[in-house]
Amino acid sequence: MNIRQAKDYIENTVRLYLKKDEFGEYRIPVVRQRPVFLLGAPGIGKTAIMEQIAQELDLALVSYSMTHHTRQSALGLPFISHRAYQGVQFDVSEYTMSEIIASIYEVMEGSGRREGILFLDEINCVSETLAPSMLQFLQYKVFGRHSVPEGWVIVTAGNPPEYNKSVREFDVVTMDRLKVLEVEADYKAWKEYAQQKGLHAAILNFLELKKEYFYKIETTVNGRSYVTARGWEDLSEILSLYEEEGMKADETLVEQYIRNERVVKEFTAYYDLFNKYKKEYQTEEILEGTAQAQTLERARVAAFDERLSLLGMLTDKVISEMREDMENSDYLVELLKNLKAVKAAVEKGVSDDGKDQISVTQMLENQMQGRMKQMESARMAGSLSEREKRKGRRIVRFLQEEKRQLLLEGALDGKGAFQRLKAAFDQRTLELKKRTERTGSRLENLFGFVENAFAEGNEMLILVTELTVNNDSARFISQFGAPAYERHNRELMLSERQNSLQEEIALLDLDGISG
Repeated sequence: MNIRQAKDYIENTVRLYLKKDEFGEYRIPVVRQRPVFLLGAPGIGKTAIMEQIAQELDLALVSYSMTHHTRQSALGLPFISHRAYQGVQFDVSEYTMSEIIASIYEVMEGSGRREGILFLDEINCVSETLAPSMLQFLQYKVFGRHSVPEGWVIVTAGNPPEYNKSVREFDVVTMDRLKVLEVEADYKAWKEYAQQKGLHAAILNFLELKKEYFYKIETTVNGRSYVTARGWEDLSEILSLYEEEGMKADETLVEQYIRNERVVKEFTAYYDLFNKYKKEYQTEEILEGTAQAQTLERARVAAFDERLSLLGMLTDKVISEMREDMENSDYLVELLKNLKAVKAAVEKGVSDDGKDQISVTQMLENQMQGRMKQMESARMAGSLSEREKRKGRRIVRFLQEEKRQLLLEGALDGKGAFQRLKAAFDQRTLELKKRTERTGSRLENLFGFVENAFAEGNEMLILVTELTVNNDSARFISQFGAPAYERHNRELMLSERQNSLQEEIALLDLDGISG
């Protein structure tokens, strides 16, 4: 299976393991909750999907790499305890709590969440001294004398032996206590993830042309060479920062993330070409609807690789703008909840000392503290995504700025203070409306350019598909509309239906019947 299928399967498993009966007991007893064992090559996204699952299910997440653990750190350190049995004194060996189990309790205390996922990576690379204890852990969820708390689902991961010399192959007894998922690198599944994350367009366009370079591990005369999904994602981040700082990315930079000489050379050459196209085609003019005739003509006669690169640049730019618009929209929807809480408090009355304005600023402070506490809880639980973090920070910043402004305008009463908050919120809503209108216009211009430059080519199909499968663009179109997209989507669906009907008619062999 691919990594997306594995994510869905693990998410469903976690849901079922945490399902309770009418008495609050887990439907599947803890001893029967087999840990999931995610077996796959390095760098395909095993850790990333666990973070996504925790965020989507709103569970805590504790992650450990077992290669870093000795028997003592995993099981606890021995100490002598004095006991009395039937009046006789004894010295008994006991163990301190395992570092891993202790981390779970710390997360529970810090986040307030009682259920979560314990993710143990590289579990088949444990030290020789720790290996015998793993069978007990996998069956009974026990490290030393301490159990994993109820409500915590165990997911493990590891690499096949061909990728890691430290791997110990589990025997049948151990494997029989696991739910084994074998995961393979799959570009199509990773591409969906990469688009949602907003990976650099040059990388996505390059891999669209060279899918065989998405994941590649081989042994050469110069040693092991490898290209992984993790490498492409990390390269994307550094490329974006290089561009922000006006720094030139070269082979030396690329080879720090992509450890295959041929792929490094080809990607670097493509990246230079990508930037050349970006400059020569003047993509901003295309999206603003002011592209010159020679730009249109060049695109019309360009080779397929060049056309695909140009389309990728334009699509990536528009989708990134839609992503930003949707983040703004989500932020305002969430902020509105805080402001409604302030409004309800204002309508109930003023503070005991009669100082309406101070009461409102205190309400803002309370909302701000509540939001920060919520973010800290999610951070402690390991389930705070970057997107949620940005949204929370924007809300806190709005509340801080408005509180500061109200303190400067000391003459406002309670209702007057809230009207000022409402005006500030309405201003941001108006700004979002203008932004979405501009983004919608640029999307229409993109469709117009593709219609005129590529006519009946596959580029229109690619554009519609990319906008459909991307979550942010699909949400944007659903919420704010996109006439050109709707029109072409209907045409393509009709065309597909006609092709399907033609295939069905051909299978019926009507000519043979009439003869």
